[in-house]
Amino acid sequence: MQGIEETPVTEWLSARVEALKEPLEFELITGGHSNLTYRVTDQQGRKWVLRRPPLDHVLTGAHDMVREHRMLSSLAGSAVPVPAVVGLCVDPEVIGADFYVTDFVDGHVLRDKQSAASVPLERRRHLGEQLVGALAAIHSVDLESTGLSDLAKREDYVARQLRTWLRQFNAMTSRDLPIIEQVHDALINCIPEQREGTLIHGDFRLDNCLITEAGEVAAVLDWEISTLGDPLADLGILLAYWSEPSDDFLPLGDAATIDEGFPGRTELIASYQRHTGRDTSDMEFFFAFASWRLACILEGVHARYVGGANPEIPDEVEIFPQSVIGLAKRAADILGV
Repeated sequence: MQGIEETPVTEWLSARVEALKEPLEFELITGGHSNLTYRVTDQQGRKWVLRRPPLDHVLTGAHDMVREHRMLSSLAGSAVPVPAVVGLCVDPEVIGADFYVTDFVDGHVLRDKQSAASVPLERRRHLGEQLVGALAAIHSVDLESTGLSDLAKREDYVARQLRTWLRQFNAMTSRDLPIIEQVHDALINCIPEQREGTLIHGDFRLDNCLITEAGEVAAVLDWEISTLGDPLADLGILLAYWSEPSDDFLPLGDAATIDEGFPGRTELIASYQRHTGRDTSDMEFFFAFASWRLACILEGVHARYVGGANPEIPDEVEIFPQSVIGLAKRAADILGV
């Protein structure tokens, strides 16, 4: 299978899992747009998940498997639901790239209106509460006891993010989009004061969580860009991905939350305030910031697919160039640019 060397991976995993029953079956789990994720199944039906970087067109510093493994290991036993870690491999002789393996967690990924059907209508508002509760748990993690206090600088998070994502955008794009720099300049001139620095996921959204039919969060996934910074920026990221039925456009082409029964963005903000007691009066800024940031991310995702970094190209990627413009305009409208 592309991206996997089955024999060396089997040997590596058999040294870490007792009574592994060969041969192993590998299946690419589709839907993600960054690291490659595979379901691994042995002949007894036991399952694991293997994560590795994209195959090509990887930016320096991105797709850090060691960092993601560290996050999952550090959060084991905390209030944040994460999969149990089996191990990390940094030996390039195995598959030619770093990878890690976790236990498989049952749950649904709610990525579109069709997948929303896995959670009954009467449990969807509860799901919104649980999702915000998981985000609040991340922002409440004790950095000292988890060994994460040295993960990153905590101060000036938004300013650093603005510099980073503008640089990433310019490194990946082949288009002239002046609105990206215009919104960047407007954002950097009105950054609210950062009141605290906490652990933040960096890409917290509904489809980066595994959800049970009861509307519970079984696991929070995809920790590759987690860091320390302003927790309100993390909430802004959730809002930027969270679509409502009345929205003018859907950045990813479809969204589970346009189906009936899900709370709106205003309700999510109110829920976060109840969970944390934090002042959310600056959320308009953070919504604009996260929308601009998502525009930069989607430009890079599209470029990676065009460059052949992922073996399968989802249909929604075709709309990403237009979504980039739509997100940048949304941010510009909020900021009055």
